[in-house]
Amino acid sequence: MRITLIGSGNVATHLGAAFKNAWHQIVQVYSRDAQHAALLAYHIKAEPINSLNDINIETDLFIVAVKDDAIAGIAEQLARYDKLIVHTSGATSLAVIELFTTKAGVFYPLQTFSTNKEVNFRTVPLCIEGSNEAITKLLLNLAWTVSENVSRVDSEKRKILHLAAVFACNFPNYLYYAAGALLTEHGLEFNLLRPLIAETAAKVQEHLPQQVQTGPAIRNDINTMQAHLQLLEQHADLKQVYSLLSQLIIKMNNSTDAGA
Repeated sequence: MRITLIGSGNVATHLGAAFKNAWHQIVQVYSRDAQHAALLAYHIKAEPINSLNDINIETDLFIVAVKDDAIAGIAEQLARYDKLIVHTSGATSLAVIELFTTKAGVFYPLQTFSTNKEVNFRTVPLCIEGSNEAITKLLLNLAWTVSENVSRVDSEKRKILHLAAVFACNFPNYLYYAAGALLTEHGLEFNLLRPLIAETAAKVQEHLPQQVQTGPAIRNDINTMQAHLQLLEQHADLKQVYSLLSQLIIKMNNSTDAGA
């Protein structure tokens, strides 16, 4: 398939590489920053452009991988070419593109991407939605060429999936930062936590989270929790987070026991 990438950030970079490896033709890469467009285009053998007026109409599909609040404006400009337009957002409805064209879809990769870190794209869940059945099937077929984990997910369910991803990825990453800051404050290295983080992540690959929860809250170890709260006296926000999360873990454990 002939594909034009609109955007040159993390998502566009990994998608572009995946499509190139699957022998699709990347016609162009668009970015407002000409250098960013040129860098990605160089790696995936495409033409870089920094104006939507320079679009090559000999393409089958526009993949819009930009910030959520820019999707509508981009779609409005691309609609005049009468090509299939899809976005890659988890939180944005398909209807945002359907305002401008009936040839609309979503191609959402459920993964965290960094430009300088490779990801095995074959394992990345791809969530697909189309404005009609023919478009949905076309996008599903395209998705199967780059991933072994493909699902049909409509806009409402995708929003819930995106919210869940924030809880599963973004919030824990901030907690890693908070943990690291505490260690630094007391002359300790973040590297001490890396094996623990890796083992915690590995457990939920085989078990449900509630089955492998550990720590003082799940044991209802009041003395340890009180001691931790005393150590956080100078960190009011973290003290509040610690208390709330501990209460939620206790509540989860009680509800699990009641259902057993």
